[in-house]
Amino acid sequence: MELNKNALTKRLFQKHEWQLYLLIFPGLIFFIIFHYVPMYGIIIAFKRYSIARGINASPWVGWLYFERFFRSNMFWELIKNTIVLSFYQLIVSFPFPLILALLLNHNRRKKFGQAVQTITYAPHFISLVVLSGMLYLFTSPSSGIVNYVLTKMGESPINFMGKSEWFRHLFVLSHVWQHTGYNAIIFLAALTAIDPSHYEAATLDGASKLQKIWYIDLPAIMPTVITMLLLQVGRMLNMDTQKALLMQTATNLGTSEIIGTYVYKIGLIDAQFSYSTAINLFQTAVNLIILVLVNKVSKALANEGLW
Repeated sequence: MELNKNALTKRLFQKHEWQLYLLIFPGLIFFIIFHYVPMYGIIIAFKRYSIARGINASPWVGWLYFERFFRSNMFWELIKNTIVLSFYQLIVSFPFPLILALLLNHNRRKKFGQAVQTITYAPHFISLVVLSGMLYLFTSPSSGIVNYVLTKMGESPINFMGKSEWFRHLFVLSHVWQHTGYNAIIFLAALTAIDPSHYEAATLDGASKLQKIWYIDLPAIMPTVITMLLLQVGRMLNMDTQKALLMQTATNLGTSEIIGTYVYKIGLIDAQFSYSTAINLFQTAVNLIILVLVNKVSKALANEGLW
């Protein structure tokens, strides 16, 4: 494996392989412009930023905005709402793509498998605005199909989008419905790399499909599973702000107000640029710490990690 890596590295750095550099160039430019250049603006978290003065001329204030956030009444509520929603989404949504990929891998009816893939992939391409509109329509207390079924069962209509206790369930379950099929693609790709002779040998030994999944599939794709899990853990506090804002109402703020929505409101609506940048930087730092810790635990327990 090491020899293959060295050979690939030598080939990439050969001058006549200019096509490979040309292929990388657009993506490299994109990341430089939209991910690295804006990092210069992080310093306004430590300044009393003024649009008239600009970034460089604005006075330094040190840790003022961080201390202000830590002492604010919203701090613990935002941390609790964001972490609970993140853990809930991670625990519920992560297994579904893996399970779907394992089931599709052992499906022998080609047309049925293609139909399932199409049906499960399609929701991924629905915009968040449309998805939120669908949630409002389906759960409407007066005309929604969900409350229609409830009333037929003798229950009273429920204002799902207006109650704090239902926000997390709707947020997470809609995420599962929308992204399970698309996220299964990576696991399906990993499963195709398994040598078919392993399945043939297991069949001769009388192994069931469940045993093949447990003893062949899962050990073979475990590095991919751990990598995907670590990537999701590294984005734990970066919840889908746009979706949360679209689903947010005045009556469900108790659970729907997360760090991302709060940063949007004080940064873009209230124009407190330095304060919102400080909160966002704190969120990124926590994500980085969580990722490093979880990666160390993964290396210690399973000898697998991102680095």
